[in-house]
Amino acid sequence: MLSLTANSVKPSSSFISNNNNNNNNNKPFSSSSFLNAHRPLLISHSKPLPSPKPISATLNPSPTPSSSPQHQQQNLYQPFRPPPSPLPSQFRNLDTASRIEVLANRLGLWFDYAPLIPTLIQEGFSPPFIEEATGISGVEQNCLVVAAKVRDSLVQSKIDPEIVSAFDLGGAELLYEIRLLNGQQRFAAARYIAENRLDAKGAQDLARAMKDFPRRRGDRGWKSFDYALPGDCLSFMFCRQSREHKNPSEQRTAALEQALEVAESEKAKSRVLRELERGGEAKDGVEGNVEEGVRVPVVRMMIGEVAEASSVVVLPVCRAEEREKEVLEAPWECRNEGEFGVVLAEKGWTRWVVLPGWEPVVGLEKGGVVVSFVDARALPWRTNRWYKEEPILVVADRSKKEVEADGSFYLVAVDDGLKVVRGSALKEKDVKESLGTVVLVIRPPKEDIDDQLSDEDWE
Repeated sequence: MLSLTANSVKPSSSFISNNNNNNNNNKPFSSSSFLNAHRPLLISHSKPLPSPKPISATLNPSPTPSSSPQHQQQNLYQPFRPPPSPLPSQFRNLDTASRIEVLANRLGLWFDYAPLIPTLIQEGFSPPFIEEATGISGVEQNCLVVAAKVRDSLVQSKIDPEIVSAFDLGGAELLYEIRLLNGQQRFAAARYIAENRLDAKGAQDLARAMKDFPRRRGDRGWKSFDYALPGDCLSFMFCRQSREHKNPSEQRTAALEQALEVAESEKAKSRVLRELERGGEAKDGVEGNVEEGVRVPVVRMMIGEVAEASSVVVLPVCRAEEREKEVLEAPWECRNEGEFGVVLAEKGWTRWVVLPGWEPVVGLEKGGVVVSFVDARALPWRTNRWYKEEPILVVADRSKKEVEADGSFYLVAVDDGLKVVRGSALKEKDVKESLGTVVLVIRPPKEDIDDQLSDEDWE
């Protein structure tokens, strides 16, 4: 509610006298009438007022000193102060120098002194300064801080104390690897790591396998493995990697044996055993397979797999509908040059693909080429429910054109483009040379929302 204060208008004496002289018959103001509360206050607008003081409007009730504009302006900006990290009781009363000494001498268990690092950063110390003062590198600082948070989440989930205590000595690197898993996955992964005494590399493989498993829905044998069991996720990853090697080969057999060793459910073990006994061509009963006797691995690209690969291969890409013209004109050799591994091709080309350093493609020194098909109908599949749904890439070795093995597959030109044909079918037609031998078939990455974290699982 707005109200006028008693001191809203205070005419000067000269203003009153001028009005008395000019308007003798109508005298709205006088020395007694102005202060008389029973008479109305009249202001004439016929002439401009000589510099009256402005009318001030305020809110009722009258403002308190704490809400004055000056006080509000002073409190308008408050710098952000993050909440202090919880410190163990033995470190709460230490000054800055003492905290640095604790970190430098590693006084206590790693998860006890790890919270000291964020407190120093909040006080303005940079990671390089902390590294210089304590000897703990920036990478190790991050590992300690993140692993301590992962450990706290395990403690809050009321996991068995014996499992938590298994990470007391040197457990920071292990817990750091499972940082991207949600709450339930962390619980299961921590238990598996502790029970099987995995090292940092094993924990990293386990975390990747558990994170990647839901994305592989629809892959061959996927339903035979249990998502809730970490060992099954790891076994499926090794089983999938075995298809990247030639069959038969020592690498493929070693990968399947490793998959059998870590498998937890009986269904997963049976699946891996069938892969070993039947040369990896066991039937799923749901999804069709390539014809029996195929020696070409079929893999599905994983999202981010190229970024995580330790080595990559760059190959030219041709379109299947362009027939053999592009295959013959594509560059034969691409090599890395210099300390930065700059890719150097013998001639220019418009389409390229970067693949992880899988064994079938790493060996392609010269003559490697990739042919893109809009779907998998150009391959000799048996009935597949997905063959019309997704494009594929076929990697061929142009240095091996002769049709030799009946069970191998070869890239040939037909009326409507390029096609992959079995060696036995080509021999029946008396075809002795092809455009190249197929060494790998690649399916595209597949998005899946089954592994998304819920709101309560985010840190």
